[in-house]
Amino acid sequence: MARLTRTEQRAQTRADLLVAARDRFLEVGYAAASLEDIADRAGYSKGAVYSNFVDKPNLCREVLQAIHEEKAAEIEALATAPGQVSERIDRFSDWVERTLGDVGWTMLELEFMVVARNDPELRAMAVALRNSLRQAVVDGLTGLLDVENAGAVDGEQIAYAADLMLSAGVGMGIHRALDPTIPTESLVASLRTTLALMGVQSVSG
Repeated sequence: MARLTRTEQRAQTRADLLVAARDRFLEVGYAAASLEDIADRAGYSKGAVYSNFVDKPNLCREVLQAIHEEKAAEIEALATAPGQVSERIDRFSDWVERTLGDVGWTMLELEFMVVARNDPELRAMAVALRNSLRQAVVDGLTGLLDVENAGAVDGEQIAYAADLMLSAGVGMGIHRALDPTIPTESLVASLRTTLALMGVQSVSG
């Protein structure tokens, strides 16, 4: 087996550290996770963390960004799957039930926002993360509209709907992280109502 190049070794180290950081952050939260623990779990020195991610906030940002990208891909797959809008919303409903209230992810997002509150640099990171998640919701709603609805809704309406769904989803996610018995039907019903008010056809389940 050929030896890895320096670039490949660095990429592997970075990937290993991200996996370890994700596991640790989701397990114990942002504040309780130390860089020493993360480095040790990945099998590297603490210096490897600094050389690849600069500091703990940047490492956490990378972890959250990776999670957002995964969730965005899941939403896109659901939104663009074959079938009527109502069928796609039904599949989205199942995803919401599985995803909203994921304790590790939800609390990590919340804790990072609290930590960032009084730090301009961290706050900028948190805002950028929120904006990327919002764009994923916009893209998901855009994909949700089938051909027959293609001209019925403009971009501004979709953006408004995305803000509504993201805000409601974050709030429900926090509450479900504390009490997973809270039902998600109201969020999905709100999506159906919002799309119907926007003139989208075939949203009823």
